[in-house]
Amino acid sequence: MTEEVKRNYLEINSLQDLIGGNKPSEDYSLSLINPINFQLNKFFYKNIGKKHKWVDRLTWSEEKWINYVSSKNVNSYVFKHKDDLVGFFELIFHPENNETEIAYFGILEEYQNKKLGSFLLSEAIKKSFLKNTKRVWVHTCSLDHKNALSNYISRGMKIFKTEILNI
Repeated sequence: MTEEVKRNYLEINSLQDLIGGNKPSEDYSLSLINPINFQLNKFFYKNIGKKHKWVDRLTWSEEKWINYVSSKNVNSYVFKHKDDLVGFFELIFHPENNETEIAYFGILEEYQNKKLGSFLLSEAIKKSFLKNTKRVWVHTCSLDHKNALSNYISRGMKIFKTEILNI
């Protein structure tokens, strides 16, 4: 059985175009995962992705995970409430185009619908522009959280491509 999925690609070309989200409270923190910890990336991918059909990496070996998170062009950030894990995002810098892709972005289910996504996305965009990036882009689809697309647009991102996939 196939399912029709709408995928939108969005971009923002300047930090000045960012419409920032407010930090929820001082109990929340965001930090670069350093030293790298592929298990943390894998945990978020599996736990956030299970409701959204993130399946591409489920077959990855430990070696493939380690190689991915070890790339000098990949930065992963973890979002916490005190000591509890809340969410994450992965940024991939593409030096050949001087752009950054927000590859994965998400919040664990127990922290969803608490207005945390706007802050976390704002931080992902800010971190993306730290490398003098000319463009930050992301794609989202109809399988993602119901507020994903509106969050991207509310932060100042614009749709530049739409496609329909049958999966």
